Amino acid sequence: MQSQTNRPLSNRRRWVATLILGIAVGAGAGVHASASGQSGDAVLAPNAPSHYVVKRGDTLWGIAKLFLRDPWYWPEIWHSNPQIHNPHLIYPGDTLRLIYVAGKPQLVLQRGESGSAVEQGGTVKLEPQVRSSPLATAITTIPYETVHAFMTKAVVLSRDQIRHAPYVLAALNDHAAFAQGNTIYARRLRGPVHPGMSFDVVHVGSALREPGSGKVLGYNGIYTGSARLTRLGHPATLVMTRSTRETEPGDRLIPSQAELPLDFEPRAPSEPVSARILAVTDGVTMIGQYEVVVIDRGARDGLAPGDVLAVYKEGTVVHDDVSKGYLRGVSTFFAPKVRLPNERSGTFMVFKTFRRVSYGLIMEATNIIRVGDRVENP
Repeated sequence: MQSQTNRPLSNRRRWVATLILGIAVGAGAGVHASASGQSGDAVLAPNAPSHYVVKRGDTLWGIAKLFLRDPWYWPEIWHSNPQIHNPHLIYPGDTLRLIYVAGKPQLVLQRGESGSAVEQGGTVKLEPQVRSSPLATAITTIPYETVHAFMTKAVVLSRDQIRHAPYVLAALNDHAAFAQGNTIYARRLRGPVHPGMSFDVVHVGSALREPGSGKVLGYNGIYTGSARLTRLGHPATLVMTRSTRETEPGDRLIPSQAELPLDFEPRAPSEPVSARILAVTDGVTMIGQYEVVVIDRGARDGLAPGDVLAVYKEGTVVHDDVSKGYLRGVSTFFAPKVRLPNERSGTFMVFKTFRRVSYGLIMEATNIIRVGDRVENP
């Protein structure tokens, strides 16, 4: 089961670099009607700073959170200045300034290394110069160190993939579990393979089942390491080039994928979404901020990297032992049942989609989040 590709990045060129915040003055003013047909209030955060210098390690989400009450309205309020070199990228050292032009607040980007800004009559005139900076130094939308392994290594396996994929047979010197530098042997390496080819080693985890029906949507592939093919044969010979956890006989080999970019933009989904959390990658029962989780909706449901969803704790069912004169705590078995409202407990951002499931990151957690909680449009 292959990961779906990102949406075209052309939209992203609308939202960074001399960035203009089209928000009316006042805490309650807002911008409405997104391109996707959604509506909402994109308002300044209560303590939005007058300026902010971008630092190494910052994320687009974090910066948007400084200036906006709801960071996912970022695409609706930023506009790029084509005079700025690489207007769709923000770098450490750049300064974001909140200024007023004709009585309205605007946020402008001042390049940190080569650009200059001159104030004239209450406005800022940018005088950019050509800046040469590698793409890798630009800030990413979400913390790279948290999700980089999942961008390429997270995989959802189908039953057919598990049945036909090459698998680890054994290791040199009869190691029970294999680590970096170990020589391993694998079977079922067919097709156009060649010495030097790289593979991800994947342990077949638990089935990802659709809530309610129990239908299997796929199997969680747990990345254990990487291996390089050194000799063809039956079995073939490989060497472990990386190890993140123990590799064992029976683990599958998946051809390594190119790394996916993290320069997508936060936004509300283009379509209504109602999903549930299927699993959390670390196997914990209570999910917190920056945990990677899997939900039961994917590309076929319109989800794409950058989509932001709200997490809700489902309301519990209680007995109404008051309305009809029941003695509280006595004979409540016969009292009517009432389900309490769902309460929001966090914010979730998709960063990798498959056809029927998606991986995402818990960006904020205001309450305990658990497997089975609902995930819906914010």
